[in-house]
Amino acid sequence: MSDIGYIRVSSEYQNTERQLDEVKLDKTFTDKTSGVDTQRPQLQAMLEYVREGDVIHVHSIDRLARNLKDLSQLVEDLNARGITIHFHKENLTFKNGQDPIKKLMFQLLGSFAEFERSLIRERQREGIAKAKQAGKYKGRRKTIDSSVIIEAMSKEGASYRKTAKALNISLSTVQRVMKEYKHLKL
Repeated sequence: MSDIGYIRVSSEYQNTERQLDEVKLDKTFTDKTSGVDTQRPQLQAMLEYVREGDVIHVHSIDRLARNLKDLSQLVEDLNARGITIHFHKENLTFKNGQDPIKKLMFQLLGSFAEFERSLIRERQREGIAKAKQAGKYKGRRKTIDSSVIIEAMSKEGASYRKTAKALNISLSTVQRVMKEYKHLKL
């Protein structure tokens, strides 16, 4: 039986020190990314690493997931594998064969985490809209100049996928630039 820690902050610049700082752990997995989905490198590594009898320690429910569906699925899958999850801030521990009151508390707290995430996104959209209105928001800075994409696409045998791979950019970026380019040519 191992004590495994999972720590998550939303960005590279945030500090992880306050999470699980007084818990003795055998191994820790730390993600510095959004909790919007479960496709996080260290979360996936932890899920592969843990074994039956292990205990996963998480600072709070919203550090594991910000979506009630993902949160419930993670806990259910881990419990089915014989792995216990302990959320320290809420002082809740989940293992297979849970009592109904703990399950209710878990779902309520998970719902609040999801609700909080939706409020954050709403405030962000409102802030961006106001900044755009004031002429202060220009959007995210381009990582590649459109002319580079257009030039790459003009070569014989070029496709959206090949160009995206060659330039190490997303397919949607190539598609968007080419759509804008074709619109300007008309």
